[in-house]
Amino acid sequence: MAETTHPSGVGAHGAPDGEGTTRRDFLYLATGAVGAVGVAAAAWPFIDSMNPAADTLALASIDVDLAPVAVGQAITVTWRGKPVFIRHRTEKEITEAKEVNLGDLRDPQPDSARVTKPEWLVVIGICTHLGCVPLGQKPTDPKGDYDGYFCPCHGSHYDTSGRIRKGPAPANLPVPQYAFTGDTAIRLG
Repeated sequence: MAETTHPSGVGAHGAPDGEGTTRRDFLYLATGAVGAVGVAAAAWPFIDSMNPAADTLALASIDVDLAPVAVGQAITVTWRGKPVFIRHRTEKEITEAKEVNLGDLRDPQPDSARVTKPEWLVVIGICTHLGCVPLGQKPTDPKGDYDGYFCPCHGSHYDTSGRIRKGPAPANLPVPQYAFTGDTAIRLG
């Protein structure tokens, strides 16, 4: 039997015409809201998996104790998968770096802009030509014509401030973001 509507606006079962559609609209909205929450709950693990892993976040910054590094010595640490050269410079190396005529440099940068404390040079040890790792960290390594670093692959020479002086490299060795957390400790990153 088909439902009929009275001219008074009341359906055959005695309910007003608008009430059935209101209840139906509420059920649609409630079902849609529950479905949206379900999709969000199912998608969250996938979205959360895009965050960096704990071991990656740990590499974002590292602390380095410089106390064991004597004057004239250098150490190499790995930070974000790259070698970082840390050199405890001698007075001679500091003087050589400060006395360079900036007009003679391919990538002019004063030594004071490259170091926080003059005795400590901190640079990323990747040649800016083709990404090789320059020599100069070990006492027996060739240090190039400027007593800094030497990349034997294509002959780039860097000075005691990590600035390019000779060879095909277009730029200085980059200085990473770092800060001293004590007299003989730094945090990279």
